Amino acid sequence: MCIALFSTAHPDYALILINNRDEFLTRPTAPASWWVTPNENVLGGRDLQRKEQGTWLGITEQGRIAVLTNFREEGVIEPEAKSRGAMVNAFLTQPPHSPEGTENFINDLVEDEGLKGVGGFSLVCGKVGEPLAVISNRTPNVEGTAWLAKDKGETIGLSNAAVGNRSWPKVFRGEALLSSAIEQDLSEQRSQASLIERLFLILDDDMLPRKPNDYPWDSYVQELRKSIFIPAIGGEGAEKSKAEDLAAAKSDQHVNVEDAAKVAETRHDLDSMYGTQKQTVVLVSRQGRVTFVERTLYDATGRATAAPDRDRAFQFDIDGWKAQ
Repeated sequence: MCIALFSTAHPDYALILINNRDEFLTRPTAPASWWVTPNENVLGGRDLQRKEQGTWLGITEQGRIAVLTNFREEGVIEPEAKSRGAMVNAFLTQPPHSPEGTENFINDLVEDEGLKGVGGFSLVCGKVGEPLAVISNRTPNVEGTAWLAKDKGETIGLSNAAVGNRSWPKVFRGEALLSSAIEQDLSEQRSQASLIERLFLILDDDMLPRKPNDYPWDSYVQELRKSIFIPAIGGEGAEKSKAEDLAAAKSDQHVNVEDAAKVAETRHDLDSMYGTQKQTVVLVSRQGRVTFVERTLYDATGRATAAPDRDRAFQFDIDGWKAQ
């Protein structure tokens, strides 16, 4: 049930990106860091469960940025289906100063059947300061690509639904909350640190009711699609479901929705718990200064991370940036 929100509405920032990554809490994941040679110009976390070690969100020193959300297609995807995160890697690990643009990458991906055998996904990619492409496993060609961040003043969200599907309330709520946070920041003229914490409060927005007993998963569908933050979800439904099924709020199993902190302290079956695992805020100033903050809510064992240890912050200037 991931969500990514993008905005070009703040006069001090060329781009604001905030993102929740929802996953099984104990899924092996590397925290955000600079990658190793020959991709030392790439910053992001990595999924360690698959050999591709793909990422869901990353940015390069040259300003390439990519974000991935999944959605469930009807039908069965073979177990050996291609890694969606590997596509993000492919975009970010292009030669740092390659003249190839975003359209070329999309064309190569589509024309070379790079989307064949990939589950449902939406990938936002491009260079900060330029329009960002939104492609999916349904994108037929470059001409069928959607674009966002084309103009200043735009705020838009994307979650676990196909591109163009604007039916999820959490997306509209996220867009409204982000727009409001920007307006408040401008009126109060406080520090960047204050803005960042305000953005994390959006990512913490929890609209799910707490219920004491097991309920059919389908009774939670609408609520799940309303909540930006997903608290720890456990029980038979989570254990027997795939992450994309949980993200799409589709299952015929039963689940419990419990207070995440309480779960982390008292439950022993943490391997079956699913929820918002990581949160990321990315700010890119009009001068090309990047501030990247990743907040890890659970450690590798699935237990809640203590506040002093959960944030990793990075700052750098985009190579070759022209002030906007």
